[in-house]
Amino acid sequence: MAANDKNDTGKIIRLFLACSTLAFFVAAVLVPDRGAIMSGLTRILLSPAQLTKDYFAVGSVSGAFLNMALVGASCTALTCLPGAAAKGSTIAAYFLTVGFSAWGINFLNIWPFFLGVAVHSLVRRESFAKYTDLAMFSTALCPLASELLLRYPGSGEPHGVTITGAALMLAVGMTIGFLTPAMAAHSPNVHKGYDLYSAALPGVLLGLFAVAALYKTLGNTVPEIAATLGDSHPEVVWSFCGVFFALCVLAGFWLNGKSFKGYLDLLKDTGHKVDFTAKYGPGLAILNVGVYGLMIVAYYIAVGASFNGVTLGIVFCMVCFGAAGAHPGNIWPIMAGYILASFAATRLLGGVFPVNAQAILVGLCFASGLTPISGAYGWWAGVISGVMHYILVTSIPPIHGGFSLYNGGFTALVVAIILVPQLETFCKTKAERLEAKQKAKQ
Repeated sequence: MAANDKNDTGKIIRLFLACSTLAFFVAAVLVPDRGAIMSGLTRILLSPAQLTKDYFAVGSVSGAFLNMALVGASCTALTCLPGAAAKGSTIAAYFLTVGFSAWGINFLNIWPFFLGVAVHSLVRRESFAKYTDLAMFSTALCPLASELLLRYPGSGEPHGVTITGAALMLAVGMTIGFLTPAMAAHSPNVHKGYDLYSAALPGVLLGLFAVAALYKTLGNTVPEIAATLGDSHPEVVWSFCGVFFALCVLAGFWLNGKSFKGYLDLLKDTGHKVDFTAKYGPGLAILNVGVYGLMIVAYYIAVGASFNGVTLGIVFCMVCFGAAGAHPGNIWPIMAGYILASFAATRLLGGVFPVNAQAILVGLCFASGLTPISGAYGWWAGVISGVMHYILVTSIPPIHGGFSLYNGGFTALVVAIILVPQLETFCKTKAERLEAKQKAKQ
């Protein structure tokens, strides 16, 4: 790709992120409870965020949208720093961070992690602009930052903001932000690129270490992991997501020369180590975000999901890699695996997690990180990875005290570590099978 093409792609991506941020601002002032926008935001900023806290319930619907907009504006500003690159992973980092701003990240708890990554860049004598994606990915432990600010070392009601709490939040958050870039760079070596949520490795392991150091080693009680979930607001979530993703389809269609040309090729892509914005152009990448997003919403409607703030958030967390590896063609086997596993567990074996349970809705979101497996090896491998993720995802939170938002992404990493060596040992990829057939014909 020529330099001018890269510059144009970067400009389009930044404009896309700015328009997305504007959409959250518009939603904040249009939703029915807009009168509670500032009080709702204040409650969100000053409440613990341990898994899983629905910001619709903790604050207000308008306050949650405003929080998403403020975090989105901060992330967009990072991408506009001189020298910052904007690519498929930038779209992923933005939507993952903004998605979690509906249930764990807020405009207050992101800053220690951003500062920690900035210090990392200073120590390495490199521009912070090189690390903007990683700065966004470093926010996995934002709930821990809020916990240290508002409640630590207790496990009961929050004691409120104190100087000690603020200092502790800043110190721990900056340390995690400082350590994240090196660990994130190493993560693909662990799963060979088969988990799109690569930053989950530092996001959970650093949480495990922090909980051990701050709680268990010192004899403090880790707060109980208890979800706070509000009422379903399908009219709000359906309307916002429907309009947002439809506009993505229209924008992508227009940017792609008012054509869907090339989209079938994208839908056949394995999704393994790929940037759709570079390979197919920003138009088709944004179009895929729209189509993929509509598919996700349709799936959640079909299984009877509750459309609370958490569900709104996971739609955007799931669609985040729509520009860097995930698409309808490689996600449906994982969805099928979740449905199959849920049916077998709840209908046949007396399990307790139906496919529309909130924990399983969240789990599916991050099982989408395994789409390169179904893309590379075939639909059957995707079904298997979906089943494995369903089985494992609810067992991970205790190891990090419910403080890591990348719980499901780490589950995907564990599945990849178990499954990929077996696939490489006993199976051929689709490309290898095709090549073998072509040689056999010659």
